[in-house]
Amino acid sequence: MGLVGVGEMLKTLARLIRMVVILALLGMLVSIAIGTPWVQRMLNPIHYLDLITAYSRRHDLDPFVVAAIMRVESRYQPSAVSSKGARGLMQLMPDTGRWAAGCLGIEGYSDDLLFEPEVNIRIGAWYLKQLLNQFGGSLPVALAAYNGGPSNVEKWLSGGRWSGSIDDLRQIPFAETARYVDRVSRAHQLYLRAYGSRWPGDVPPRVL
Repeated sequence: MGLVGVGEMLKTLARLIRMVVILALLGMLVSIAIGTPWVQRMLNPIHYLDLITAYSRRHDLDPFVVAAIMRVESRYQPSAVSSKGARGLMQLMPDTGRWAAGCLGIEGYSDDLLFEPEVNIRIGAWYLKQLLNQFGGSLPVALAAYNGGPSNVEKWLSGGRWSGSIDDLRQIPFAETARYVDRVSRAHQLYLRAYGSRWPGDVPPRVL
């Protein structure tokens, strides 16, 4: 190979090295940008902020948990319907909706009202609080009951099949319920990191 050929190879190698360096720097910049709080909030928006704030406060709930449930259950789609017939933002079964509506005194209730964001969040937040009260305030257990049914969870706990700990989700007999508790817990932690554990509904609006 002549000197000209060697020179061309060196030039090509230099260009490749520059490209690798540029790509590495771009990757670092993207990684840093994604890690910043404002980008995290853009990537993880919370919808129906006012309704979540109102009904979480009413029932003394962590609003990030309510948002996490909605994110996992319906991706914030009010018209969502599951294969089992659960409806709306927080995926409530019609029988749960009817029972809750009676307890809450919602007049003129019909199952179609579960597609209304305010009614769905109102009932969903109330139901979550009932489950937390029933299971001693344990969030993992309440989430398991929200998905798998409180009677099933009571059997698992009383029969020693599940410890009730987030660290022992593999013990849960229903794989779907175990995955559900894990997904909601992860979404909850993601929201806490993205928003610095400060609920955006508590931040006063900026005055221009």
